[in-house]
Amino acid sequence: MLVEKIELDNGSAMALSFSMQNAPLIVIRADKGFVMCGYLDMDTAGAIGDVAVKVKGVNTFEDVLKAPVVGATQQAIDLGIKVSMTGKEALELMF
Repeated sequence: MLVEKIELDNGSAMALSFSMQNAPLIVIRADKGFVMCGYLDMDTAGAIGDVAVKVKGVNTFEDVLKAPVVGATQQAIDLGIKVSMTGKEALELMF
């Protein structure tokens, strides 16, 4: 397991990467929400009221920051997050 603090323009995020059999499970958490990889479930995140966005095809924290958002909960959309912005852009709105 790898845990890192990532400094962004609007605050510090905590990043977690857990090695699975074929690809890592990655989450980067900001104050109000998080960016997740394709392993995690958007429907569950939305149902429990989380500010969450999904990116796919990522293997590193840097990949997550650069990848386009492919899904967002309504709570994330309400913060101004849009599908196709980068993971970093979404995280910046979560502070």
